[in-house]
Amino acid sequence: MTDFRACVVIPTFDNPRTIAAVVTRVREHIRDVVVVDDGSAEHARQIIVGLGDEGLAHVVRRDHNGGKGAAVKSGFRAALELGYTHALQVDADGQHTIDDIPRFLEAARRDPECLVLGAPSFDASVPKSRLYGRQITVLWTHVETGGRVISDPMCGFRVYPLAAALSCAPRADRMDFDPEIAVRMVWAGTRVLNLPTHVRYVSRAQGGVSHFQLVRDNVRITLMHSRLVCLAALRMLFGRRLGALP
Repeated sequence: MTDFRACVVIPTFDNPRTIAAVVTRVREHIRDVVVVDDGSAEHARQIIVGLGDEGLAHVVRRDHNGGKGAAVKSGFRAALELGYTHALQVDADGQHTIDDIPRFLEAARRDPECLVLGAPSFDASVPKSRLYGRQITVLWTHVETGGRVISDPMCGFRVYPLAAALSCAPRADRMDFDPEIAVRMVWAGTRVLNLPTHVRYVSRAQGGVSHFQLVRDNVRITLMHSRLVCLAALRMLFGRRLGALP
């Protein structure tokens, strides 16, 4: 890869109290921002439209909520059409450490074919149930990749080489997206760099909104891991080309 042109992709669904502040903070480090509105209600939608009107972000509007994964994939396609080679994914609720953006982008610039994943450290704000569920997903991901290639498959603070990300075609459209695309990119031969970053959970009083559906998303993630574990076994038995199967 002879060129490196990065943007930040921010998927958002009903984050009216945080999205503008996140975009402002991101632009302190990089001015190329793609915001994907995943069918937000009127209040949040108007704020996002304002970001576009003020030239603070390229806005992609999805008419109906399709989930975090669907929004990120829309952001990838828009970023590629705009001429970007890489996209740094950032959540819209303010939980990620925005000041880590230069460090993550520099790592991607040094190795542009690499997937740069956030390896999060949490403070006391993390719900214990989410932390335990995360540990289970980490364990299954180690099984699927045949080793400790991915430190944390759930952290949404990461830099993708866009062509590689789009070519692996993950099925997941919701909270199961982050782990599935990481595993499939490993199967496709993408190198992984895990970089430490701090993650906090933003309280509702601070404008934090969790769209994690405890039962539905855990079922989706369980089914996704069941499918990937079966594919991993087939890859071991019949060859790595099976990693492209749905």
